[in-house]
Amino acid sequence: MELKRVVVTGVGAFTPVGKDVATFWDNLVNGVSGADLITHFDTSKFKTKFACEVKNYDSKDYFDRKESKMLDLYAQYAIIAATQAVEDAKFDLETLNLNKAGVIWSSGIGGIQTFLEEARNFCAGDGTPRFSPFFIPKMISDIAAGHISIKYGFRGPNFGTVSACASSTHGLIDGFNYIRLGKANTFVVGGSEASINEAGMGGFNAMRAISTNNDEYKTASRPFDATRDGFVMGEGAGAIVLEEYEHAIARGATIYAEMIGGGMSADAYHLTAPHPDGLGAKLVMENALEDANLKPEDVDYINVHGTATPLGDVAELKGIQEVFGDHAFKMNVSSTKSMTGHLLGAAGAVEALAVILSIKNDMIPPTINHNTPDPNIDSRFNLTLNKAQKRVVNVGISNTFGFGGHNASVVFKKFEK
Repeated sequence: MELKRVVVTGVGAFTPVGKDVATFWDNLVNGVSGADLITHFDTSKFKTKFACEVKNYDSKDYFDRKESKMLDLYAQYAIIAATQAVEDAKFDLETLNLNKAGVIWSSGIGGIQTFLEEARNFCAGDGTPRFSPFFIPKMISDIAAGHISIKYGFRGPNFGTVSACASSTHGLIDGFNYIRLGKANTFVVGGSEASINEAGMGGFNAMRAISTNNDEYKTASRPFDATRDGFVMGEGAGAIVLEEYEHAIARGATIYAEMIGGGMSADAYHLTAPHPDGLGAKLVMENALEDANLKPEDVDYINVHGTATPLGDVAELKGIQEVFGDHAFKMNVSSTKSMTGHLLGAAGAVEALAVILSIKNDMIPPTINHNTPDPNIDSRFNLTLNKAQKRVVNVGISNTFGFGGHNASVVFKKFEK
């Protein structure tokens, strides 16, 4: 069976550094930090008082009162980003085969704000179960995919993927495989997260996973820097329209890039820590290159998982060096989490979008906030420190790794007819 080609024909971004794709990309290239003091709740008793929030968000700008009541914040972000991507793809919904159009939407945590509010209300009462009828459908992690499907009438495969921080990268691989196997023509794929609340921040603080650098919060997301002390929480959404090549050409679609492969692996090591030698990271990139039928030296850029945790950054670079050998030092590597923060289950979609735009614009967004070299990191790596770099990007990879040892990588290349 001949596999079909898969191209990107629409994009959407609703992030801490931009609520549309143009602003998102401009701020990435210019090294703008999305970190600021938290406004969503009172942080006076919390160890971490900052995060990368979506700035100046008011649901009334996007949804009516009834819709807002039915939608958790993560689902609101999902619908906004997906709407951008669908509109960008310029579908004629009157002629589009809706039976062959699907949605895969990911979230590592889902409606945690809704769960928190309902639990509070119950605990404040007399024990009588008075829960909102919207509680379950607002909370569950698959519901965003359902909302997007209903909005556009897409009747193809429709589900959510949940694999912690690798969730939306796994979703991209699923959509890619469904299209190249001929099971669908079109997919809206993406991820969203809205976990900047008491439960999200308190839980990650308890794990000692997030930065507590309240004195330097603007620059606290500092991947590869010797002074890094954990990731900075982010929120928002990223959306990508994947489409079968012939289908896209037939309707005259604008094509951003071609998706050519995806890899998956497991660390099989620890619930939250990466394998110290980067074995899972090594395997997932090898699998992605094999799926894309590429040699290591074909790759120009890797948008790394790069969360700014002491163990994770070193392990990932070890894996890259194992896979790419001396070519590891000829590629550009960068972590856009230094600007967006870590969007958990949405990270994969947002960072894949950064790779797609790097390919389209031949520009590498930087790793910002780096001042102190880590002696455990080989200085020969081009980590694209503090300033964007112009270079031709024919092939780019996006890595995402999640708690539980879940690893996923996706590969994109410049589009050629």
